[in-house]
Amino acid sequence: MRAVHLLARGFRNLADLDLDLPPGGAAFLGPNGHGKTSVLESLYYPVLYRSFRAATDLDVCRWDGLGFQVTVQAAGGGEYAASFLRDGRKKRITIDGVETPRLSDAVGCWLAVAFLPTDLHLVQGPAAERRHYLDRVLSLSDPAYLRALLRYRGVVAQRNAALRSGRADLARAFEPGLAEPGSYVVRRRLDWVMATAPRFVAECAAMGETMTPTLHYRGNPDLADPGAWAAALEGAAAREAARGMSLIGPQRDDLVLELDGHPLREFGSTGQQRTAAIALKLCELTTLGAMRGTEPVLLLDDVFAELDRDRQERLAQRLGGPGVRQVFVTAPRRDELPPALELPVFEVREGRVSREQ
Repeated sequence: MRAVHLLARGFRNLADLDLDLPPGGAAFLGPNGHGKTSVLESLYYPVLYRSFRAATDLDVCRWDGLGFQVTVQAAGGGEYAASFLRDGRKKRITIDGVETPRLSDAVGCWLAVAFLPTDLHLVQGPAAERRHYLDRVLSLSDPAYLRALLRYRGVVAQRNAALRSGRADLARAFEPGLAEPGSYVVRRRLDWVMATAPRFVAECAAMGETMTPTLHYRGNPDLADPGAWAAALEGAAAREAARGMSLIGPQRDDLVLELDGHPLREFGSTGQQRTAAIALKLCELTTLGAMRGTEPVLLLDDVFAELDRDRQERLAQRLGGPGVRQVFVTAPRRDELPPALELPVFEVREGRVSREQ
């Protein structure tokens, strides 16, 4: 996929934006707080129709505005748009000018992968960060996964409410609804990790990592079989009643990152942790491209910070190599971009975006 035009109105701290985009991507340069990340955020918004900064739509509105509008036009046709009115908190989503009443029908029609500095939480943070990463990647690449995940979450929420109320009998009534969607979620996660682990190692090595990284799934692989759930739930019944929550299932699992057999979050340097987080994003890019038959746009916010010069150059060469179609990066200054990264430059000042001559 390639974005050929971006329109944004009332979006964050950006001045009204009506921007033609180069086919290979661009570098957005400017001081912190002037809107570089907001440009990337507007390009990503039609992927999930929400902010990649975990913000609400109200937060995305310009402070003095009535709402916002964002439209991404893709090469070869395709227009992905959303508008939001602060008064009434009404959001309207359209694809090719036709309103889409259900969010699930619009999610993933436009594809982009974004790296933010906060994505270090994928390595440094709790298991929930990595589960969210897995769920996003698999939901965007496999609509059946998204349907199974939503069904499973709905049943778990009802079951947890029963357990919190001390209604073990009611909790048991929800158990038959867990096995089918839960097993699909576990099975797809296991398949993804098995297929992706070698690529994760290769991406880290390509950026100059000399130690041996590993990627594996921590959970009960037996739950990939729907027939294994009844015994697992029975075995945990007493503990779940005491804790008032569901303790069996993929909502408890983790994606484990290690370096030479040691937890990366504890023993890796900041540069090594950042390398691993970037590698996960490149694996996401590969997964979505393979499953959907078209490579997503790649959005990288201040990605070269805290990488040594060698890793910066290696990453720049990777971004310009085969398989990546359109890349947008941000940095405060031109001298923070590796020489090997050859992209048109746009200046971002006080929310205004202009192409450098």
